[in-house]
Amino acid sequence: MDAIIQAPYDATVRFMLASLERNLLPDAVIRRLTRLLLAGRLRSGYKPTSEQQLSDLLAFAHSLREMPTAIQTEVPKSQHYELPTSFFKLVLGEHLKYSCCLFSDKSKTLEDAEKAMLELYCERSQIKDGHTVLDVGCGWGSLALYIAQKYSSCKVTGICNSVTQKAHIEEQCRDHQLQNVEIIVADISTFEMEASYDRIFSIEMFEHMKNYRDLLKKISAWLKPDGLLFVHHFCHKAFAYHFEDVSDDDWITRYFFTGGTMPAANLLLYFQDDVSIVNHWLVNGKHYAQTSEEWLKRMDQNLSSITPIMQSTYGKDSAIKWTVYWRTFFIAVAELFGYNDGEEWMVVHFLFKKKLSSP
Repeated sequence: MDAIIQAPYDATVRFMLASLERNLLPDAVIRRLTRLLLAGRLRSGYKPTSEQQLSDLLAFAHSLREMPTAIQTEVPKSQHYELPTSFFKLVLGEHLKYSCCLFSDKSKTLEDAEKAMLELYCERSQIKDGHTVLDVGCGWGSLALYIAQKYSSCKVTGICNSVTQKAHIEEQCRDHQLQNVEIIVADISTFEMEASYDRIFSIEMFEHMKNYRDLLKKISAWLKPDGLLFVHHFCHKAFAYHFEDVSDDDWITRYFFTGGTMPAANLLLYFQDDVSIVNHWLVNGKHYAQTSEEWLKRMDQNLSSITPIMQSTYGKDSAIKWTVYWRTFFIAVAELFGYNDGEEWMVVHFLFKKKLSSP
């Protein structure tokens, strides 16, 4: 019976994807389809009882311990950073923060919201001028550059996985005459170094990882004895799952998030082998929904400049398809985090301290 039901569903999904590639689906239809898929994800994620819910999360946490630190690391790198920095300059805010921003009464623009979240990181991490700082997975340097400018006596090291990101950050350092930033291009899952820091930050990198025990063990070794680790990742409030490309409706996984993980809001609490929790916060998903809506709006406003970027990156024959894909990605992110008034998928902040071995 399941196969009989699945066949017409699969045919419909294929038809919709073909229509999407040709830019024939209105945004309202894309949003409606996205919400239907999200409702299906919730039906599969929520278990009948609280006991089963907890058991399911524990099983997921235990399974991560048997996995490598990350999988298919080169694929998501190409999925997000194949486009040149010029595209992201047209879509993101002035800080080039490619992660959730914080919209408050004072945040009138995307730039305001970028700065508000960067400021919140500094407040929650208890950073002080003069600290040595490591930003793991620093992207285009939104946080590293913000800290370097605000705390001029801090020495900031950033690790990114893209030479184009490193080039952008170093250009910004020259423009702002910053001498306190060093950028390393590396795959964090295999990278090793001898160093220790007062503060370590990781902003939306854990979603690309699997074995949090091994990852936190590595990062804790880079913390000074009294150092603190601040982690920001998106999550679902109750359950965790892998981004898996197993059917035609796993579109986001295939094109934008191969090898990714959707952690639960409390998942990292099961990996305190080498770190101990100091504090734990939730940020309502509506902040991320509005962030992505702003990215979409800027993409639409700058399409005349974005079109040649798409053509040079993906080829003229595929430019329309990939323009639609990026727009749909931003729509999907907005719908995901806006679902149920931002109370299903959201952002979580953790503050950890190094767990010191007993004498």
